[in-house]
Amino acid sequence: MNAAIIFGLLIALMLTGMPISISLGLTVLTFIFTMTQVPLEAVALKLFTGIEKWEIMAIPFFILAGSFLTHGGVARRMINFATSLVGHFHGGLALASILACAMFALVCGSSVATVVAIGSIVLPAMVAHGYPMRFGAGVIITAGSLGILMLPSIPKVIYAISTGTSIGALFVAGLLPGSLLTFMLCGVTWYIARKNNYPRMVKATWLERLKFFQQSAWGLMLVVIIVGGIYSGAFTATEAAAMAAVYSFFVSVYVYKDLSLKDVPKVLRDSANMSAMLLYIITNAVLFSFVLANENLPHHLAEWLLSMNLGPHGFLFVVNLILLAAGNFMDPSSIILIMAPIFFPAAMQLGINPVHFGILIDVNMEVGLCHPPVGLNLYVASGISRLGITELTKAVLPWLGTMIVFLIIVTYWPWLTLVVPKAMNMM
Repeated sequence: MNAAIIFGLLIALMLTGMPISISLGLTVLTFIFTMTQVPLEAVALKLFTGIEKWEIMAIPFFILAGSFLTHGGVARRMINFATSLVGHFHGGLALASILACAMFALVCGSSVATVVAIGSIVLPAMVAHGYPMRFGAGVIITAGSLGILMLPSIPKVIYAISTGTSIGALFVAGLLPGSLLTFMLCGVTWYIARKNNYPRMVKATWLERLKFFQQSAWGLMLVVIIVGGIYSGAFTATEAAAMAAVYSFFVSVYVYKDLSLKDVPKVLRDSANMSAMLLYIITNAVLFSFVLANENLPHHLAEWLLSMNLGPHGFLFVVNLILLAAGNFMDPSSIILIMAPIFFPAAMQLGINPVHFGILIDVNMEVGLCHPPVGLNLYVASGISRLGITELTKAVLPWLGTMIVFLIIVTYWPWLTLVVPKAMNMM
């Protein structure tokens, strides 16, 4: 009964158009003050201790690193390198944008930042070369979602905080699935481009490819710093985020020099605004989880799910359906903060690996970013391309279908997710 009241109140508040974070906070306060005997002091204590975690510091640092990389010329150099590799194939510029998104995702950790950084450069270039805007936008929307699957990822950090899973293992676990999704998106793009005879570019020489690689090497070196540092034990995932922010600042300002010192305060301010928004959501979600735990709802929900005798495969199928449905009206951070503590106990009792479960949730968040009504990638691409959301929704369908197939592969082939962290002794 209490579960129905809590979730009913939350959904009712969200349906009014109220932001998720405020809906969570009002739900918690209303339930605590009217239906429980929890003292106000306990709520205040939980409010502060819930976010007093070392791992949470990784979020503002990765946001700051992504902002420096977005404004610092890293994306443009990655696009040039990717174009030199695949530009001569059918739809070469579109293929290059997917590879560039994958490379940028390795160092960024934000889907929206990936769409902005790559899309704002590639989409005008694609139209100038004769590609339909709808085709280019469909490619960028889905390829940009790689930003939360590859190495650093804010949703991965939030999942790790919610469940106590290793952040380092989650980071490297996305490498192989991210590479597979990149290949699948490239395959669909090449087929459509070949079918419609979209333009091809002049094949670059190996000398030109080497030149473009050297130009993008400073940005790609961040991958080595993050993975190498965590694997060697030189620093934790949170410290890796701080290193990424410092390194991104250095590369953007002093190496590429595309970002001047006078522009740094604006980058810091924008990053602080984004961090404050996410931390506010996390704070309210912590209180929401506190209420659920106080009512012992995760345990009861886990028992209810287990009593259905779905088995691991059936349970994962149900989780995917619920997460995909939630993606219609909630952002990834809110979904993870609310759903992960509910599903995680049942997943552990069914013997599902926590790292595999985290990547599965991450892929669901990717899909949610690419479809309406709240798919952030759609709105960002709409701002760049000047196309309506309805038109972009139709444009993205071939690649969105590919992502659903990829979700099925990740769900029922755990080896794909676990082989890299196991090989690196992170599990």
